[in-house]
Order: sequence, then structure tokens, then C-alpha cells
Amino acid sequence: MKKIINDPAAVVADSLRGLAAAHADLVRVEYDPNIVVRADSPARGVAVISGGGSGHEPLHTGFVGPGMLHAAVPGAVFTSPTPDAVQAAITATTGDAGALLVVKNYTGDVLNFETAAELASAEGLDVRTVVIDDDVAVVDSTATAGRRGVGGTVLLEKIVGAAAERGDDLDAVESVARTVVERVRSIGVALTAPTVPHVGEPSFDLGDDEIEFGIGIHGEPGRERLPVESAQALVERMVSAIVEDFPLNGGEDVLLFTNSMGGSPLLEVYLAHGIAERLLADRGINVVRRLVGPYITSLEMQGISMTILRMDDQLTELWDAPVRTPALRWGM
Repeated sequence: MKKIINDPAAVVADSLRGLAAAHADLVRVEYDPNIVVRADSPARGVAVISGGGSGHEPLHTGFVGPGMLHAAVPGAVFTSPTPDAVQAAITATTGDAGALLVVKNYTGDVLNFETAAELASAEGLDVRTVVIDDDVAVVDSTATAGRRGVGGTVLLEKIVGAAAERGDDLDAVESVARTVVERVRSIGVALTAPTVPHVGEPSFDLGDDEIEFGIGIHGEPGRERLPVESAQALVERMVSAIVEDFPLNGGEDVLLFTNSMGGSPLLEVYLAHGIAERLLADRGINVVRRLVGPYITSLEMQGISMTILRMDDQLTELWDAPVRTPALRWGM
């Protein structure tokens, strides 16, 4: 294993120290438990909080800032944060307007965030949870009951953060979140496996001539293992899996998010994105907004994911709203 780390057991805290040094104008980091909060916390209105295992950066810690998250709770690599850490983030950010917890559908995340929400509610705070399950690859996996939460989480956090930033109350912010969850779908593919620092070896074996189609962001199995194929054939497979799951019809407006899983260079990611745009245009589907880059990763895994969100006027307005975080910023 070759990684730019010191002690594998301290890699998350060490990384957070670098985040705090690089973006002190946007975030502050608290340790033991580890949380990242906006520099201007507590929130003036509804607080939007998310988190999960580390190793997916910039999700979630890189999305803390005006127009997006008020706090992020990073667990150990590929490990859910504990309820006390989530509760610390709630305490640091949440006032009378309440908080919305954005949770990816992994068993540990759901359990620990809901436990923290119950503890906060017992203290008189209005804290609600929305679970995202946008992965079309599998119905159940080694870590979930139901579909996994993957790339759609990035879009959800941006849109919900914008709703909170403009002053929507908790009912309205929760309603927007549930709309996004209903309208977003994703699928991913892996060319190589990630290596968790404290494990020291790849999460799974994949031959030089194989890909894992429908992979999860922690290296969970996908739909099937396939021979390596051209980018054209692979993207056709990915787009079809998403479009047919909705199903999406001609004339609809969508946001297309093409993501690197961490190890695939932008040369390949943009190539795949261009193919996807053409395939959607051929189906009469209008790509009206786009996001391309490594925004939800799996350490150094080579591969990509694609996410499609059905857009309407409200979601478009919230997507376009100003945002200023370490990893995503426009309009400010």
C-alpha cells in the first residue's frame, strides 16, 4: 500500500486539520468527536447537516459553507459516524428553526443519525431526517436495506442548502428534499478497487480485463462483473439503466452529473459525459444543468458514476443559487 499518510488510525483527523487550515474563512473543525461546521454557525434559519464515512471527499466535509451544509460529520474511513458526533453537529448549528439531516441509505448511517435526531428532539429541537436512496444498481446490498445512497447526495445537499439559505422553514426544506429524493437516480462502475488505509489491501479483486458494473461507493458488489468495453458501450449501459428505472420520457429537463470515483482522470470523465449528453439528446431528453468532476469519491477507485435529476423551475432556481464551499462554489 502506498498512500500519503502518517498513522492510518489518524488519517481522518490529520486530513481535517488540513481542511481547517486551507478554508478557515468557511469552516471550523472540532475534534473528539470530529465535526466540520460553518464558520458562521449557528445557523440563522434551518440547519442542514449531513455526514458519513470518510474516504468520499469532497463529500461531505467539502460541502460545508454558505448555500450548502451547515455541518458535516465525518466517520472513520468507510465507517458511519457515531450518534454522539452527529448530536455534537446538531448542537453546534441548530436553533429554534430546527435542522434537517441528510442521510445516505446505509444501515449504520441511518441508525446513528436517527438516534441523534431522537436525542435532539428529546431536548426540544425540531430535527428531521431525509434518507436518499438513488442507486439503481441493486435493491439490497451488504450495507443497506433497499437502494444505496450515492451521487444524488451531492445534488440533494446543494439544493436543500439553497432552500435553507433563502429562509425556507423546516417544512419547506424537508419538502424540497423529498422531491429531490423522488426525482434522482444514479449508477456507478469500477475499474479498480479502493484500498482502505487501516486495511492495507484492495477491497475486492478485479481482473485486468474486468469491470464491476453497479458498484457501491464503499466497494460493495454491483449488478454484474463484465469484460472491459469501450466508453461508448459502457456509458450506453449506464444511461439506459438510469433512464429505464424512472422511466424518463422525451421532452423532460434533467441535470446530468458525471463523477469520478477518485482515480479516473478528467480526460476520461469528460469523455464519458459527452457521450451521455449525446445519448440523452438522442432520446429527446434535455440536459439543462451539468456537474462534472470528482465530487463523491471512493478513495482512489478508478471508475465513474452518473446521476440524473429530473428538474423543474423550483429545483433549477435552487441549483443556480449562490454557493461557497471548499469544493463547490458559484454566484458569490
